[in-house]
Amino acid sequence: MKKNTKGWLLLAAALILGGLLLFGVAMTMNHWDFSLLGSAKYEARTVDINDGFRNISIRTDEDDIVFLPSGSGKCRVEFYERDKVTHSAEVKGATLTIGVNDTRGPLDHIGLFSVGSPKITVYLPQREYASLVIEGDTGDVELPKAFRFESIAITADTGDVECQASASGPVGIHLSTGSITLGSASAGQLDLSVSSGDVDVYSVDCAGDVKLSVSTGKAVLSDLSCRSFLSDGNTGSILLTNVIAADRINIERSTGDVELDRCDASELYITTDTGDVRGTLLSEKVFLTQSDTGRIDVPKTISGGRCEISTDTGDITMTVK
Repeated sequence: MKKNTKGWLLLAAALILGGLLLFGVAMTMNHWDFSLLGSAKYEARTVDINDGFRNISIRTDEDDIVFLPSGSGKCRVEFYERDKVTHSAEVKGATLTIGVNDTRGPLDHIGLFSVGSPKITVYLPQREYASLVIEGDTGDVELPKAFRFESIAITADTGDVECQASASGPVGIHLSTGSITLGSASAGQLDLSVSSGDVDVYSVDCAGDVKLSVSTGKAVLSDLSCRSFLSDGNTGSILLTNVIAADRINIERSTGDVELDRCDASELYITTDTGDVRGTLLSEKVFLTQSDTGRIDVPKTISGGRCEISTDTGDITMTVK
């Protein structure tokens, strides 16, 4: 190695080491408060809601949204918002409407990193409301068991949704990238979809149909009762445990395994391109199966509803308890 090259490398290493030492000294003097490095400054603000309402509508860009019971018996909305991004909360008609006004320019989005994240916390005095509509781009949603609605509709591009609230009517949750966790609830109908992410549904009593669409991700459902269970997906496995449908179970997958544990329906239709199908049912079925390259092992029963299972590449193994 030439002496000039070695000298430059030693100088670069010394500069890097010196910079790290200066950074350590500065952070130590500031008690390692990383918020001082963030380019965005956040402030908390509270809006009191004095008018009554039955519906809730939230449209936001990048806020996490949390619902909590109000201990004071009054509604209030707490915002944790950044510079040049302000929120509004007011009652229009019978609807609590929450929105955001983003006045940032292109240069405001440039920064080393941001410490903290914007958040909306809604404290609700009642337990039951009519409709809940949430439309967001990026952010998580937490909806606890304390509340009940007539309908719930949540859409987001990127974010996780955790819902334990019940609805007498439809519950629709649609995400592009993120996970859905829904449990300990009841619903009139369920319509869940994610493009990339996992779905976890547990302890749900649904009076109508359950529709589930997962492009890429794993779906796990347990202790679910419904009229019909309908699911499609591209890549990812699906596991059903104690899922009981009064009418039918219909599952379609391109790539991924299908597993049923102590499930049942009047009729079952399962189709996969690449993946195994295995499980246990609670009542006898007439099995109609087909696999191009896999092994088939099903009971030779001649009574009960239809159970059609088809796979291109994969085994089919079913039993009846």
